[in-house]
Amino acid sequence: MNAMTQLLIPARHRYTRVLSIAGSDSGGGAGIQADLKTAAALGCFGMTAITAITAQNTVGVQGIHALPPEMLAQQIESVVSDIGVDAVKIGMLHDPAVVKVVAEAVRRHRFAHVVLDPVMVANSGDRLIEEETVAVLVRELFPLATVITPNLDEAAWLLGHPITSNDQLQSAADGLRALGARAALVKGGHLSGPVVADLLVTPERSWRWEDTRIATTHTHGTGCTLSTAIACHLALGLSLPEAVEAARRYVRQAMQSGAEMQLGHGHGPLDHGFAPQVTVRRPLD
Repeated sequence: MNAMTQLLIPARHRYTRVLSIAGSDSGGGAGIQADLKTAAALGCFGMTAITAITAQNTVGVQGIHALPPEMLAQQIESVVSDIGVDAVKIGMLHDPAVVKVVAEAVRRHRFAHVVLDPVMVANSGDRLIEEETVAVLVRELFPLATVITPNLDEAAWLLGHPITSNDQLQSAADGLRALGARAALVKGGHLSGPVVADLLVTPERSWRWEDTRIATTHTHGTGCTLSTAIACHLALGLSLPEAVEAARRYVRQAMQSGAEMQLGHGHGPLDHGFAPQVTVRRPLD
């Protein structure tokens, strides 16, 4: 036994592990980059399985390069088989084959918490996936997710009609559950007006949150950040309504902190690191 071995500290704890299955944002404000920043800020250990690489900035999406489904499957298996996963966030899935790879992995590994952010429309208005992929996403992944978190544009696309007022959030959430979702968080941030309302609907009941709108154009990556924050808080032991409430609070504080910053010429990012939490230690399994 050498001196280095004698000095090793025996491991008694582990990290809270959150896997993001999503696309890469070269601008760093959304996608897996936002997910990793969020996980770190909330005291979790973030991991990734990248579905696609985008050429993207604060102005819009200039290009998308999809990774092969086989490579995505290998990434997920590598993480799960060695490190383990406490919660999963699923973001941009660009084609039916990729959706099926993710659905198969969720069924096989029986992840305890799955937050599905059905990324279909960028903040710039760019559509990121085709209608065929949406149909497979609904059929394969909606029933497996703990909660889905579409923005209003995505919810409208899924439901086939526009959502134009906060009074329609309940019917929209009910419609998403009718499509197979176990729980749905409908986010009203894209509506106009001084108040932002979000509605969570589960089989048991609904929860509604209302806050004064933050005066900022720096909203790039809010959906990615919120869904990952929900996954983190679920992994840390909160119930779904508690996790949504804590995640909303984190996103609002990150938006408020980032409102006075400037990055790029379009919709800038949040300030994910406004008040990072210490790493959460958990006993070894």
